[in-house]
Amino acid sequence: MRYIFKFPDIGEGLEEGKIVEWYLEKGQTISSGDPLLKMETDKVVTDIPSPKTGVIVQRYGSVGDVVKVGAALVELEIEGVSPEEAVEINRHSPAAPESQAVEEKGFGVVGTIEVAGDGAYLPASGEGIALSQVKEEPKPLRKALATPVARAMARELGLDINSIPGTGPVGRVTKKDIESFHASRSYLTEKSSASKEANALSFASDRVTVQPLSMIRKTIARNMSRSKQNAAHMSVMDEVEVSPLAEARSRLNEKLKNSGQKLSYLPFVIKAVALALKEHPSLNSELDLEGERLIYKNYYNIGIAVDTPDGLVVPVIRDADKLSVLEISAALAQITEKARERKLSPDDLKDGTFSITSFGSIGGYFAVPVINYPQAAILGIGRINDKPVIKDGAVVPGKVMPISMSVDHRIVDGGEVARFLNLVLDYLKDPLYMLIQQGAAL
Repeated sequence: MRYIFKFPDIGEGLEEGKIVEWYLEKGQTISSGDPLLKMETDKVVTDIPSPKTGVIVQRYGSVGDVVKVGAALVELEIEGVSPEEAVEINRHSPAAPESQAVEEKGFGVVGTIEVAGDGAYLPASGEGIALSQVKEEPKPLRKALATPVARAMARELGLDINSIPGTGPVGRVTKKDIESFHASRSYLTEKSSASKEANALSFASDRVTVQPLSMIRKTIARNMSRSKQNAAHMSVMDEVEVSPLAEARSRLNEKLKNSGQKLSYLPFVIKAVALALKEHPSLNSELDLEGERLIYKNYYNIGIAVDTPDGLVVPVIRDADKLSVLEISAALAQITEKARERKLSPDDLKDGTFSITSFGSIGGYFAVPVINYPQAAILGIGRINDKPVIKDGAVVPGKVMPISMSVDHRIVDGGEVARFLNLVLDYLKDPLYMLIQQGAAL
C-alpha cells in the first residue's frame, strides 16, 4: 500500500521548515526510525525520521524548499498494513470517502494510505453516461469528477481540482491530469521566480544588496511582532553597585582556575532572578485571555538570549532555582555552545517562564528589551562600568551594573515590578544573601 508521510509539528508553534538535505533517493528503502531528511525549522536544524519501513516512491520538495507543517514529504510503498489498521477519514466529505489514514503516535503526523487504484472512480448520482456520449471537449462541471488518487495528489500539491481540465471519461480528472497541470504551473512559477531573481540581482548590483530572509530571521520577525501586538510593554531601568559580587566572583575563579571552569556574572544574575520569582509569582506567569485566567508556573525555567551568527535564539536553563551557581554556569556554557553550532534540539527551546538578555557583553548599557511572549517579563543586563559611588558618605570607586526590564503591564503592576527588581538587586549587591534563602544552593 502507498503511505504519504507529512511534515510533523516537532516544536511549539512550528509552522514551516526548510529542506536542508535528503538522505535517501527515490527507489531506496528506509527503515522505521531512520533519518529521512534534515530540516531547518524556526531555530533548530534537526533530522526527521521515517515512521514506516518502505520504499520511497516519491519525494516532495527539493533542498532549499520551504515546507508547511502537514504538507507531504514522501510517499512510501509499504507492506503489511491491513485494512483493520486504517481508519476512514473525511467521512463527511464526498470528495474523498475512500482515503484512509493511520495515525502515527510519537511522530505527531497523520499519513494517508490510498486504497483505491488510479483507475477507480468516485461514485456520484446520475453518472451513468456511456463513453460514446462523451464529447471531445466535455463541459466543465461545477464540481470535478476525479479518481481518489487524483484527489489525494491535488490536496498534497495544494491544487484546486475543480480548476483542472479532466481527460478521463466524462471529463474526470486523473492522476496524469494532476501531474501535467502541476508541471506546467511549476514551470511558470520557476520562470516567474527566475525573472524576479534576475531583476533583484540587477537591482542589488546597483545600489543595494538583496538577501532572502533566513528561517531564523523570519521567526524572530514574527515573534517580535507578536510580542509587540499582544503584550502591553512597560519598561523599568535601574543600576546596582556590585563590587561585593565582583570580589566574590574573582575569589571563586581563583579557586576554579585548575578546573577549567570560569564564572561570568550571568550565572549569579540567573540565580538571583530564579529566587526572586519564587517571591513574586506574577512575573513567572502567563495570561490566558480566552479563559479569563492567569496561569502561574511553579517551575523556574530561565531563557537566555544567545547571539549567534544566524540570529538570536533563546534556549532554556531548566529549574534554575534548584541549581547552584556552578551548575548554572555549566548549563549556560552548554546551551551557548549548542546554539552557536546550530545543535539545539526543540526541547532546548521549550517551556521558558522568564527570559534574560545580556547585551552588556557586546557593549550596551541600557536597553528596552522585548518580552519573549507569552512570558510576563524579560530582564536585560548591561555592561558593568567602573564609576564613582557614595559609600558611608564618601565617594569611592565602584562597579555599577545597569539593569533594564520590560514587563507585560496587563499582568504585572508597577509596584510589583519595583519590589521584584529590588529583591534581585539585593541579591546582586550581596551574593551571600542568596545563601540564606530557602532552597538556595550556591
